[in-house]
Amino acid sequence: MPRDLPIGNGNVLINYDSRYNLREIYYPYVGMENHTLGNCCRFGIWTPEGFAWIDDPGMQTNALYEEDTLVTEVRARHERLGFELLIQDGVDYEHDCWLRHVTIRNLFAHPRTFKLYMHLDLEIYGSAIGDTAYFDPDLSSLVFYKRNRYFSLTCQSAGQRGPSPSGFATGKKRVAGMNGTWQDAEDGQLGGNPITQGSVDGTLELTLSVQGGAAQDGWFWIGFAANEAKLRELEQAVRTTTPAQMLKRTSGYWRHWVHQDKHDLSGLEPVLASLYKRSLLIIRTHFDNRGAIVAANDSDILKFSKDSYSYMWPRDGALIAHALDRCGYGELTDAFVDFCVKSLTQHGCMMHKYNPDGSAGSSWHPWINEKGEKQFPIQEDETALVIFAMWHHFQIAGTLAQSKETYEKFVIPAADFLIRYRSATGLPLPSYDLWEERYGVHAFTVATVYAGLLAASNFAKYHQDSVRAIYYRDTAEAVKRAVEEQMYDKTLRRFLRALYWNPSTSSYEADLKLDASMYGLFDFDLFKPDDPRIIQTMHDMYLALSVKTEVGGLARYENDYYHQISQDVSRIPGNPWIICTLWYAEWLLAVAKNEEDVEQAAEWLKWTSRRALPSGVMAEQVHPITGAPLSVSPLAWSHATYVKVVQEYIARKKQMHDNRINEETDLPDTQVLEGHAQTYSQTR
Repeated sequence: MPRDLPIGNGNVLINYDSRYNLREIYYPYVGMENHTLGNCCRFGIWTPEGFAWIDDPGMQTNALYEEDTLVTEVRARHERLGFELLIQDGVDYEHDCWLRHVTIRNLFAHPRTFKLYMHLDLEIYGSAIGDTAYFDPDLSSLVFYKRNRYFSLTCQSAGQRGPSPSGFATGKKRVAGMNGTWQDAEDGQLGGNPITQGSVDGTLELTLSVQGGAAQDGWFWIGFAANEAKLRELEQAVRTTTPAQMLKRTSGYWRHWVHQDKHDLSGLEPVLASLYKRSLLIIRTHFDNRGAIVAANDSDILKFSKDSYSYMWPRDGALIAHALDRCGYGELTDAFVDFCVKSLTQHGCMMHKYNPDGSAGSSWHPWINEKGEKQFPIQEDETALVIFAMWHHFQIAGTLAQSKETYEKFVIPAADFLIRYRSATGLPLPSYDLWEERYGVHAFTVATVYAGLLAASNFAKYHQDSVRAIYYRDTAEAVKRAVEEQMYDKTLRRFLRALYWNPSTSSYEADLKLDASMYGLFDFDLFKPDDPRIIQTMHDMYLALSVKTEVGGLARYENDYYHQISQDVSRIPGNPWIICTLWYAEWLLAVAKNEEDVEQAAEWLKWTSRRALPSGVMAEQVHPITGAPLSVSPLAWSHATYVKVVQEYIARKKQMHDNRINEETDLPDTQVLEGHAQTYSQTR
């Protein structure tokens, strides 16, 4: 089930499923220590006429966000039970506290009593072993704890000066045939068991009396802290400020934050502009305050592989940081730069992936090859792209004068590694591709190595390190020549996806399959987008990877096996991926010659908006027949790619418009060129 409506503050991340059950709680790192492991934390409503959980079949639910915020706006209606709900959830931007404002409207004409139930099914530190849940009489809260993680669940009705729970229960779950206290709520009477240890859960009750046709408000909140004393301090802060004020200020904070983006969205269709801002906010929920940019936090993927996407891949992080830098969020991406500096290995390369605390993440890349010889278990593009992102980070922010330490501690050793990690052919040595499947020399990788070396040369030039500046640039050009000589097929008139070393022949063998990642050959400036060789490559790629169903979009590569839905590869070469489809749109923008060409690319932006959930959340890939989300959802990389391509669309649209106006008014060529240069610099 896809995750929806993520909310957070960089320390706390909350995810819901498509029926608005709370499914994931991450704290104190985004993407690390999943304290629910995807268990369903339920919200229910008891009425004299019956009971319903939020995912009851009779519940008509519309789950969205407040516009331009990380505060949810969920409307639900149950005709048979006669009530309507407005639920607004947010994580306070300053304190580590989840807030829920519930407005319940009585649809019947006579007064009624409603009981609201908030249930927590925690597995603290990712395990149910040794948890404790108890009712704290001083806080009037349910408290859950294990070691250095404390959680408080509290409720309050409008007009009350403090917490006002009308009932509570703690109990066992998934042991000895017990399912949990949520079942105890369905008769409107919680048992009141004050403490439970082991595999536990807990439910809190809030009673509201509502006149006929009227509405009443209630509040629930969850506090997060490292120990009991800090939890009590947090609870005091919430009660002093009030949950209402905290949610209001959080809504205002995110509106202010998202409007700091420097791009003019007025020329976009409203649905595209809304998705652009929503993408920025969703990306922010994946950004840990200590610098890790986590790929995705959908724990449903655990059922597929017993591992998750809750890691910082340096590649994903670099490209996401680059998109944020282009928006003007340089202060945020400073933390990403610091994270990478601390994570660089002694060899000068980045590892496969990292936990949000900076430790090495899980990996399936071996340290030895089939002969038992040592090899680096890396995807080399991840090292190169971090250098690339760092250069643009300091350049766009205008802070190159502050980059000396980064240059010395990261750029030099990383660039030196890229130079050492080459064969006699001039190409990089084999490493794993960006899809983490094949070991070889890949078009995408060599393009990023070229870009990384040029970025390193720019750093060296700025810091007056003239020898390295020349060395890095000359090596980059040597890589480019090697690509032209060895990774271009003259018969097919296009570039190769990869070269694979064959030890039996002591030579490289060509991989002729088409792969969407080959877009990197132009996107990282290895070749111009209108180079005939690139045009042929992109044309062939589009024909081979287009999904020929009503859903449309582009697959990763021919016969993509990952979450494969159909083996009719002539019609469905693979599932449509958001990023792959947008990469093709980016190339169309790069080669556009007039406003009509630009709008052709815009059709793919509209395609992307149609593949998003109503909330704006975008998955990694979508079902080629139904268009439903597949794999993890949301994927931060999907949102960052959308942000970048929208920026390119805005720039190219303005450029083409200016071209037409200039032609009509016959402005001097110098003025035309100056206008183009200004437009280009604003987006790059």
